[in-house]
Amino acid sequence: MVPEAKFGSYYGRPVLKPPTWKTPDVPVYMFLGGMAGAAASMGVLAELTGRPALARVGRFAAAGGAAGGTVFLIHDLGRPARFLNMLRTFKPTSPLSVGSWILAGFGTLTGAAAATEVTGWLTGAGRLARYGAAVLGPAMMTYTAVLFADTAVPAWHEAHRQLPFTFAGSALGSGAGVGLIATPPSQAGPARVMAVAGTAMELVAERRMETRLGLAGEPYQRGRAGRLMRAGRALTAAGALAAAVSGRSRAVSVAAGLGLLAGSLVTRWGVFEAGRQSATDPRYTVVPQRERHAAR
Repeated sequence: MVPEAKFGSYYGRPVLKPPTWKTPDVPVYMFLGGMAGAAASMGVLAELTGRPALARVGRFAAAGGAAGGTVFLIHDLGRPARFLNMLRTFKPTSPLSVGSWILAGFGTLTGAAAATEVTGWLTGAGRLARYGAAVLGPAMMTYTAVLFADTAVPAWHEAHRQLPFTFAGSALGSGAGVGLIATPPSQAGPARVMAVAGTAMELVAERRMETRLGLAGEPYQRGRAGRLMRAGRALTAAGALAAAVSGRSRAVSVAAGLGLLAGSLVTRWGVFEAGRQSATDPRYTVVPQRERHAAR
C-alpha cells in the first residue's frame, strides 16, 4: 500500500507567503473601522427618530473609531507617507485603493461632524457631513472583508461570500455596544435592535463559513484561530442576549455593550489568524486546487 501523501514544500517553506501584516495593528484597525461605520449609521438613525443622546454618541464614536483605525493602519504601514501614497491614485479594481479612499473620506466626514458638534459652528455643513458618513458606513463595515477575500490566502479567499456578512454583523454589534454603554437605556432602542440583528447575521455567516468551505474552513475551527472564533461567538451571543433583556437596566446595558465590543474584536482577530494559519499549511492551497482540477 502506498502511504497517503503528505503535502510539503521546498526547503520547508510554505506554498504561499504568509501575510506580513502586524498584530494587533490590523485586527484592531478592522475592529475600529467596522465599529465606526456602524456608529455613523446608528447616529443618523437615532437623530431621525428623536434620540439626541444616542445620536451624539454615534457621531463621536464614528469619529474616534475612524481616527483610531487610521492610526493603527499607519503604524502597520510603518510611515504616514505610505498611507498618503495610497491616495495618489484611485484604482476601482483594487480593494486596497478603494478601501483607502473610503477610509479617508469617511474619516474626514466624521471628523467634520464631530467638530461641528463640539463648536456649534457650521451646523448645516455638519449635518451634511454626518449624513455622508452614514452613507459610507456600510462600506466601512465591509471593505476589509473584500480586501481579505481578494488575496490568495485560502481561508480568506474561499470565504469571499461569507466574510462581508460576518464583518457587517460584527460591526453592527460593536456599534451597538458603544451605544448601549454610553446612552441611557430609554434612548438605546436602536442599539438593542442593531445588537440582535448584527449578532444573528454574524453567527449565521460564521456557521456557513465553517460548514461550506470544506478544507479551507478548518482554520476557523482549529488552533489559535479556532479558540478566538469560539470566544468571539460566546461573547457576541452573550452581549446580544443581555441587550435584548436589558430593558431599563443601565448595568445590564453596559455589560451587554462590553460583551459585544469584545466579541467583535476577538472575532476579527480570529479571522485574521485563520488566514495566517491557512497560508502556512500547504494542504489548504494544494488540496482545493487539485479538487477543482479534478472537477474540471
